[in-house]
Amino acid sequence: MTESAISRTDAQQLDQADTLRAFRNQFHIPHVGGTPDLYLVGNSLGLVPRRTASYVQEELDRWAELGVRGHFSGERAWMAYHECLAQPMAAIVGGQANEVVTMNTLTVNLHLMMATFYRPTDQRNRILIEEHAFPSDKIAVESQIRLHGYSPQESLVEIVPNSDGLLSTESICQAIRENRDTLALILLPGVQYYTGQVFDVAEITRCAHEHEIFIGFDLAHAAGNVELKLHQWDIDFACWCTYKYLNSGPGSLAGCFIHERHATNRNLDRLAGWWGHDKQTRFEMSGDFSAIATAEGWQLSNPPILSLAAIRASLEVFGEAGSMAVLNQKSRRQGSFFRECLKQSLGDRVRVIAPPEVSGCQLSLEVNLEGVDGKTVHEALEAKGVRTDWREPNVIRAAPTPLYNTFEEIWEFVELLADELGDA
Repeated sequence: MTESAISRTDAQQLDQADTLRAFRNQFHIPHVGGTPDLYLVGNSLGLVPRRTASYVQEELDRWAELGVRGHFSGERAWMAYHECLAQPMAAIVGGQANEVVTMNTLTVNLHLMMATFYRPTDQRNRILIEEHAFPSDKIAVESQIRLHGYSPQESLVEIVPNSDGLLSTESICQAIRENRDTLALILLPGVQYYTGQVFDVAEITRCAHEHEIFIGFDLAHAAGNVELKLHQWDIDFACWCTYKYLNSGPGSLAGCFIHERHATNRNLDRLAGWWGHDKQTRFEMSGDFSAIATAEGWQLSNPPILSLAAIRASLEVFGEAGSMAVLNQKSRRQGSFFRECLKQSLGDRVRVIAPPEVSGCQLSLEVNLEGVDGKTVHEALEAKGVRTDWREPNVIRAAPTPLYNTFEEIWEFVELLADELGDA
C-alpha cells in the first residue's frame, strides 16, 4: 500500500489480483438473515466445502445399497478408505505417505504417541512443555507422568514466555540444554494457540536430538495454516486435528505423523489394536500382533467412514489450490495487509502479539485501552456478524484463511473494530 489511506477499493483490487479468489466459491459461507458472516475463525472451525455433502452422501448411499459388502466393494471400499488420504494428508504436513495416518482424535493420538515415545527412567523421566500449553495437552502430559509413577510437580518442566508472551527458539533450546540429563520427552506446539506464534520446529528438533531426546509437536493450529516439512525436519512424531484449517467438520478425525525411522520399526512398544495389525494376516484372527510397518501400525480400530469422506473432500480442495507453499504466499500477503490496516486505523490501541516473521494466518489482538473491556468489544463485533473468537484473559483471535477469506473482509473487520473502539 502507499502512504495514503487504505480504502475498500484497495482491498477489492487485491482480491481481483488474487489467483486463489475462486476457491471461496467452493465453501458454504454462514449467514444470518441472508447476510454472510464476516468469518475469521477458521482457526477454531473451518468452513464446509460444498462438495462435502455429496461425498458423505455417497457413502450413506453405499451403506444403504451394499450393507456390509461396502467394506470390500467399489473403487473406495471401506476397508482401505483411509489409505486414499495418506498422500494428500502427507502433502499438508510435509511427510511421506507411510509416515501419516488419519485416526482417532488429537488427544487420543497424543496419548498413543506418548505411550511409545515417553519411556521414563529414574534418571530421565521429565517432559518439557510450554507454560501456557493448550489445557488438553498439559492434562494429557500430566496424566502420562502419573501413569508411570512419577509426580508432575517434579517431572513436568514448563518454559516461561517472555514479557510479550512469546517463546524464542533460543529460550526453548536453553531449557533443553539445562534439563538435558533428565528429559525423556519434549512436546511443543507448531503454532501457539493463544499468541499465534509459529515455532521454529526444525531448529528446536535439532537441539532435542543433539541431546538424544524424543520430540513431538501438537500441530492443531499449524496443519493447513503454515508450510511444514516434518520428514525433512526429522521430528519424531506429530498430531493434529482436522476441523480447524483443514475444514473437515466439528469433532472430525485427527492426523498423526510418525517419522519413517520409527514407523517402519515393528518392534516399538505401543498401545496396539487390531487395525494396526499386518493387513495380510489380520483376518486370520490369531490374536497375535504383528504391526504394519508404517504409521498405520498405531491404528486401533477401523475408522468412521463418514468422517473420512468429509476429510477427503477438504483435502481435494487443498490439492487443487496447488500446495501449502502457494497458500502461505497468500496468507503472508493477507497478514501484511491486515497489519497495515490495523496500524492505519488503530495505531497502538491494538497490539498484535506475534510479529510478522513468526505469524501464520492467526493474528492475536490485545486491546490496549484503559477502561475498555476486550471481551465486550468481541461481543459487539459478534452482534454485527463478525466471527472471531475470544480467549481469556484479553485476546481476540482473528484468522483470515487463504482458501476462503478476502482482503475486503480484512479491511471490513478493521473498520468495524475501529468503530467499536471509537475515539477512546
